[in-house]
Amino acid sequence: MMDCKYLLESLLTYLNEGILVVDTDANVIFFNEPASNIAGIDSEKAIGKNILEIFPDLTPETSTFYYVLRTKKPLVDYIMTYTNFQGNKVSTVTSTIPLIRNGEIVGALEIYRDLTDVKELSEKVVSLQKELFKKTCGAKTYRGNGTIYTFDDIIGQSSAIKHLKERANKIADSDSPVLVYGETGTGKELLVQAIHNAGSKRRSKPFIAQNCAALPRTLLEGILFGTSSGSFTGAKDKPGLFELADGGTLFLDEINSMDIDLQTKLLRVLQDGIIRRIGGAKTVVVDVRVMASTNQLPMEAVQRKQLREDLYYRLNVISLNIPPLRERKEDIPLLVDYFINIYSKKLRKNTRNVSPRVMSAFLEYHWPGNVRELKYTIESIMNFIEGDIIRMDDLPPNISNHFSGSGDGSRRERAGEDLPPLVNALRDYEKALIEKAIERANGNCAMAARLLKVPRQTLFNKIKKYNIRWETRVE
Repeated sequence: MMDCKYLLESLLTYLNEGILVVDTDANVIFFNEPASNIAGIDSEKAIGKNILEIFPDLTPETSTFYYVLRTKKPLVDYIMTYTNFQGNKVSTVTSTIPLIRNGEIVGALEIYRDLTDVKELSEKVVSLQKELFKKTCGAKTYRGNGTIYTFDDIIGQSSAIKHLKERANKIADSDSPVLVYGETGTGKELLVQAIHNAGSKRRSKPFIAQNCAALPRTLLEGILFGTSSGSFTGAKDKPGLFELADGGTLFLDEINSMDIDLQTKLLRVLQDGIIRRIGGAKTVVVDVRVMASTNQLPMEAVQRKQLREDLYYRLNVISLNIPPLRERKEDIPLLVDYFINIYSKKLRKNTRNVSPRVMSAFLEYHWPGNVRELKYTIESIMNFIEGDIIRMDDLPPNISNHFSGSGDGSRRERAGEDLPPLVNALRDYEKALIEKAIERANGNCAMAARLLKVPRQTLFNKIKKYNIRWETRVE
């Protein structure tokens, strides 16, 4: 049987977390740390030392170990900034757990990992957001408020996109919260920026975005609500994003990734408009419109306990759903043309169009990454292309492999055979695809719509548009 001690030692060697164990007097009895040398001391020197000797700027009141030994309660995911044994400032996220045997506390164990780079980066983001708005708040135009998009940047003529833009325009001047649902790459932040810039009340005020999945709970809380000096070791008086966004919009991306307890605090802000910095006694009234997004169905997030039900109902006052690209394929030619023009100018290319077979491939492909994937696909192609038309040979394998017979088609394109007008080719392809789906579904409307991955009403509209004789295909 393999030695358990050997297994434990091997595991600890490759962990990214440091582990400290102290006795009831807070003297170190076990110490293991990754190569990052967070504590600034090796294990031989650490053993036997009191925890306050290793971290000289801590006190019994600010030490997590002393707190846990005193209260017998664990501290989980606690953010600390302190001076290590070598005199360097470090930030860590720690979990400190009491060790209890037969009802008596015998010590405490702490697992910690380095957070210095993340903390510094997050503070720079907050500072840059503040400076960005400060430098441009006197500008005559509303650009420079932390945004770059308006409704003109939402490209599409499909009924789904037109309906979405109409609804979003109507609520631009509202103060009500907005909940946006859309798959990854559909353009959720683009939409909320457009709403912010369309409103006369808030467009001259800051727009600030924060991804809730990017940071641990304790750090995100400080970024959102701010910190007061002394709230934890190394804490300073700093405004949070709610204060920085006062008068404007705060966009919380991936709200379903936010810690449930933090969601409770967010709900209180939405209800009364009052925040209090971490460790502070003073309350601050803020005027912030909150827009949030999820990349999964909101009710599914509620059922999975990832989104509080009461917060969902508060945010869902205005609900906007962005359709995936596969459900609005009639927008693909417009988007392709739009991105080709952008990268032709940016990369100084003469490319102006795509071949009919490439457009057929684009229309057939399912685009799991949505508009973002289409954009980066065009950018990739434009970096290498030398001709004035994008052909099948120019496509990346993940798309060209989805289109049968692409090699022969490419040779025919190179050979210069007569090509139909692009508009006619797209029309004929779409009509043939619908007829094929109807045939495969044996006239079942709902099944045909599912096969094409479009809403049933969209399918009916296209059947009428192309004068497809639906009844002859019903069994």
